[in-house]
Amino acid sequence: MTVVLIPLLQIINVIINLFIWALIGSAVLSWLVAFGIVNTRNRFVDSVGTFLWKITEPPLRPLRRIIPDLGGIDLAPMAMILILWFVQGVLSQLTYRVAMGGL
Repeated sequence: MTVVLIPLLQIINVIINLFIWALIGSAVLSWLVAFGIVNTRNRFVDSVGTFLWKITEPPLRPLRRIIPDLGGIDLAPMAMILILWFVQGVLSQLTYRVAMGGL
């Protein structure tokens, strides 16, 4: 059981890390577009922005309903990152217990 479970938990951890970086990239790109530093008429910028929006928007949408609107500040990505850090902590404890034979 541990032969399969530990690598699976490690893969889930890597996927969470990649999603956190996608959240950060999406936030930075939205700031760059808002301040006029990058232009969305550029095909590459538009492609990257569309990709990041499609993978980050569905999980952020429920958080945006819960978190109050603060005008131009969107706290949903930060809340999602905090939630994902919590999940990573739980997964690391689970991985440790599985590795030590306690599960």
